[in-house]
Amino acid sequence: MRNDDDAKLLGDTVSDPIAGAESAIPEPPAGMQGTPGFMLRVVKDYRVAFLIVGTANTVIGFLWFALFQATIGQVWGYMATLLFAHVASVLCAFILYRRFVFRVRGHVWRDLARFESVYLVALGINAILLPLLVEFGHLIPIVAQALIVFVTTLVSFFGHRNFSFRRKSAASEAEKTDKPQVSDS
Repeated sequence: MRNDDDAKLLGDTVSDPIAGAESAIPEPPAGMQGTPGFMLRVVKDYRVAFLIVGTANTVIGFLWFALFQATIGQVWGYMATLLFAHVASVLCAFILYRRFVFRVRGHVWRDLARFESVYLVALGINAILLPLLVEFGHLIPIVAQALIVFVTTLVSFFGHRNFSFRRKSAASEAEKTDKPQVSDS
C-alpha cells in the first residue's frame, strides 16, 4: 500500500491535512524514484527546488572559479581555473542535487557519471565562450564567466531533469522481466 509520500513522488493527488483538501504534486522528472529531498518536501515542485538549489550551486561554483582564478589562475591562466573550478563545482552540485532535490538511492557512480556528462556539455560550451569573451570581447575572466553562467544553467537544468538522475519506470522494468506468453493454439 502506498502512503502519501509515495503518491507525491508519483504525481498523484494526495490529501493535504493542513489545507483540508487534496493537492496535486507535480510528477518528478525522468522516472525519478525515492524519497523527496528536503527542498522538494518544502516547496513541493521539483522545478522550484531545482532553481533554489541551482542558484546556491551557481553561487558556489562561481566562488570556486573566483578562488581558483585568484590562485592557480595567476600562474596557469583562466582555462586552468575553469578546469579546477569545474571539478570542485560538479562534486558540490552532485551532492546538493542528490541530497536536497532528487533524493534518489543507489547507483551513485552511475549517477555521478551521468551528472558529469551533462556538465561536460556545459564545460564544452564554457570552454568555447570563455576565450571568445576574454580574447575577442576583451572582458576579464570573472565578468566573462558571470555571463556564461546563464547559458550553462539552462543546459544543466534540462540535462539533469531528463538524464542525470533518471530511473526507469516500474512499468518498463516489468516489461523487461516479463517473458512473452506462448500460446498452445
